[in-house]
Amino acid sequence: MLSLDVVKALGNERRLQILHWLKAPRSHFPRQVDGDLVRDGVCGVLIADKLGISQPTASEHLKILSRAGLVRGKRIKQWTFYRRDERRIAEVKRELRSAW
Repeated sequence: MLSLDVVKALGNERRLQILHWLKAPRSHFPRQVDGDLVRDGVCGVLIADKLGISQPTASEHLKILSRAGLVRGKRIKQWTFYRRDERRIAEVKRELRSAW
């Protein structure tokens, strides 16, 4: 059964857009000074800029995605970098298929 955290995370267009971008980060984000886009993830500041929203608003979206287990955050210096948790996403896809 899908958790409420997952349903909440998937129920917002901006969060779905973030997940889409993080699937192929090199195609959607510029090179970063710190952290590799694929290995370490994308800086939350870049995600906020791309969405055209404030950093606190982006942080709230990323916190919801993290709570659902769909993304993982990694601290590098004072920044947090996010990447998809492909194993958890595959699990959610299986849960969605079996729920219907």
